[in-house]
Amino acid sequence: MTESERNGGGDHGPAVIGGGPAGLAAAEVLARAGHTVTLYDRMPSVGRKFLIAGRGGLNLTHSEPLPAFLSRYQPEGGALAEAIAAFPPTALRAWCDDLGQPTFVGSSGRVFPEAFKASPLLRAWLQRLDGLGVRIRTRHRFIGWSDAGGPVFEAPTGRVETAHRPVLLALGGASWPRLGSDGTWVPLLARAGIAVAPLKPANVGFTVAWSPVFAEGFAGAPLKRIALSLDGVRVRGEAIISADGIEGGAIYALAHRIRAATERGEARLELDLRPDVDESALARALSDPKPGLSLANRLRKAAALTPVGIGLLREAAHPLPVAAEALAALIKAVPLRLLAPRGLDRAISTAGGVRFDELDAAHMLVRRPGTFVAGEMLDWEAPTGGYLLQGAFASGRAAAAGMLAWMERSAAP
Repeated sequence: MTESERNGGGDHGPAVIGGGPAGLAAAEVLARAGHTVTLYDRMPSVGRKFLIAGRGGLNLTHSEPLPAFLSRYQPEGGALAEAIAAFPPTALRAWCDDLGQPTFVGSSGRVFPEAFKASPLLRAWLQRLDGLGVRIRTRHRFIGWSDAGGPVFEAPTGRVETAHRPVLLALGGASWPRLGSDGTWVPLLARAGIAVAPLKPANVGFTVAWSPVFAEGFAGAPLKRIALSLDGVRVRGEAIISADGIEGGAIYALAHRIRAATERGEARLELDLRPDVDESALARALSDPKPGLSLANRLRKAAALTPVGIGLLREAAHPLPVAAEALAALIKAVPLRLLAPRGLDRAISTAGGVRFDELDAAHMLVRRPGTFVAGEMLDWEAPTGGYLLQGAFASGRAAAAGMLAWMERSAAP
């Protein structure tokens, strides 16, 4: 291999395919190591899904201790956990500081940039990559490999064959297809004999057979400070009622368990409308209603329930129990039957992807040496709350480290 090839001369140097956080992170690591990197993306500009993620404040990561943080990922342990341990939330925050975009910890423990949006961070990042010599080629859709083994693209000028080695695939999952993550890479890899777990919606709402009255009256209503339980696992958070179901952070935290249950039939959850009050205290508060007080007002005043909470009780029990103990028990464990996840086009992220047993320890495809994989393409999932972006950043950097080691071995006499 010539010095020009080692340092990225022409189209022989390292390439990153995919301009999301995983791909951009890998490009930075490679460029800092002295390689001229070419980054390809199918969209007119990079980082589009990253910008969308910033509409609500860009939740970059989470401040909880690393063991608890890692427990949020499915599957637990393995290559992704190792990647995050090598580039943990504290390292991501330091990286932001170095870009001139300091972060802060919100009241929930989530971490945000002080600018509270993605565009300043992305601009600073792209300026850094430009200064490092990273070449960005947009409107290039990856369509496979040439007979010589290099990646091939469909571009505005037509078919483009390259000879890049090594190559990182960071093409995303199949959520938000209009932003570039459409899962069209799945059959390409399948034809190459690479096992891909079916792509499924991860952070997504689930359908519920609400009554017409409830759906019409409460679609869009928030459920705040609740707890959800399924199969002995309990999470606290918030959710939102929709006309045909329920979604939100508390649902997303249990999404992989809910999805598995719906694949067997339906998921039966218990919703605690007052997780900060124990059942006996609720029963005492409800046990002495004032004369003439309606049941709805009794629930509102004595149990501090919102109208949507009272509506959920009425969905669960016809008629509502009058006894204080029975009411308290229902408030603490409202049964919910979730029937199916919404489709990939309505998901925040994707489960499934390239199986980890298709990769070696350096994130390289065993069946295609010199090709590495990172980001949402891999078969992992996590809830919202900073875990998705942390996983993308960390896996992109880990794959880039593997690429550097591969280039070093290839250059050795």
